[in-house]
Amino acid sequence: MRGQSPPEDNMEGQSWRKLERQELDHQYSPSHWSHRMDKDAVIEAHVRETAEGTRTARMVTHPALNIQYGDRESEKMDVYFPNQTCPTSREKGFPLLVYIHGGYWQFLSKEESGFLAPPLVSCGIAVMAMDYDIAPQGDMDLMVSQVRRSIVAVLARFPQITGVFLCGHSAGAHLAAMTLSTDWSHYGVTPDIRGALLVSGVYDLLPITHTYVNDVIKMSREVAVRNSPIQLTALLKNNADSCRCHMVIAVAEHDSPEFHRQSREYFQSVEDLDLAVSYQQVKDTDHFDVIERLSQEGYVLTQLLLEMILKK
Repeated sequence: MRGQSPPEDNMEGQSWRKLERQELDHQYSPSHWSHRMDKDAVIEAHVRETAEGTRTARMVTHPALNIQYGDRESEKMDVYFPNQTCPTSREKGFPLLVYIHGGYWQFLSKEESGFLAPPLVSCGIAVMAMDYDIAPQGDMDLMVSQVRRSIVAVLARFPQITGVFLCGHSAGAHLAAMTLSTDWSHYGVTPDIRGALLVSGVYDLLPITHTYVNDVIKMSREVAVRNSPIQLTALLKNNADSCRCHMVIAVAEHDSPEFHRQSREYFQSVEDLDLAVSYQQVKDTDHFDVIERLSQEGYVLTQLLLEMILKK
């Protein structure tokens, strides 16, 4: 698996606690750091790209849409099946990539989350994307639970799944990391999670509680600590399947220094546990096109995913 060593700290050793509120807000505003377009245009372009990509994916794959995974009306998932796979067949197995969207836990949905499916389904890989209750309707504990339960539900519905891989972007990378740190005894099943690609994620929620982001999410310190993957890495070690799971921590070159710090420190905390993990800084990308480009077969992260999933 290709990987890199994390670069030296470009925050010059500063703790986020030393930053003034205005600077902390700036650091946690990904659109402010794009090298391609201004802060409003880059968000509009991201929504447009991912929504159009999802519509395309629904035309060129065999999707099963709006599958209920829980009791709440919002708890639905879409599964994009490879062309050669019949969703009702229990004979032919296939790996599943679970994609968890970002949007700072308060924006986006599965309607913008199928864009990465075409190059994966063409290689025999199914893709699942779910809705979770974004803030203010949902709180952090609920969102984490919903992602976990959606995985349990998709495995129950499609037992021909041969292995699970996770991919999360931004807030979705946080939720994917929380999924990796799950005590599955509470769910009655232990998913065979074999790999995870976490892209431009947030792994320590405490800084978020001091930014504009928390105006909507309204996390207490206790909730932030309880839902910070960097506080829960020991659960990765305790998970019986963790030794089979290779993690890739990726970050865009033009993410903010705080996003780089978060990715680097989470990577190092996992590496310290002697778990299989690698680090990838993606050149010439910002917080948004670093994930949008997964719709392209030749993109470095698409190739990394294919290598991770299809390896023997």
